[in-house]
Amino acid sequence: MNLIEYLQIETMSISKEQVELLLPISDIHLQPFGFLHGGINGILIETACSIGANQHLSSPQYAVSVDLHVNHLNSAQNGQLRVIARPTKIGRSIQFWAAEIYLEKENEPTPAHLIANGSCTLTVRNEST
Repeated sequence: MNLIEYLQIETMSISKEQVELLLPISDIHLQPFGFLHGGINGILIETACSIGANQHLSSPQYAVSVDLHVNHLNSAQNGQLRVIARPTKIGRSIQFWAAEIYLEKENEPTPAHLIANGSCTLTVRNEST
């Protein structure tokens, strides 16, 4: 089982222009005070950006993250998180991606609200390196 499976991150859509993932918040995602652990935001942003970056490559190339920035804007305790990542710049050896995380709550009349945003820089590598 890998981290994506363990955390129960679901893939909603994948393309070269956008990646969208969903995470229903459960107890395993919370820190000891009952709020979403900030590391989950980092995992969601890096995962979505990495999946997107690799859509621009073919074997033997692959993209790996070399820099990650996360801004925690609001807390969350329950509901589901939707991360949307889009490319900022796609180069031959480096890619820049930005992502936003929205909290969605079931049976709540208000629309999803932004709880985190961030960016990820990825470098392109070859399987032989």
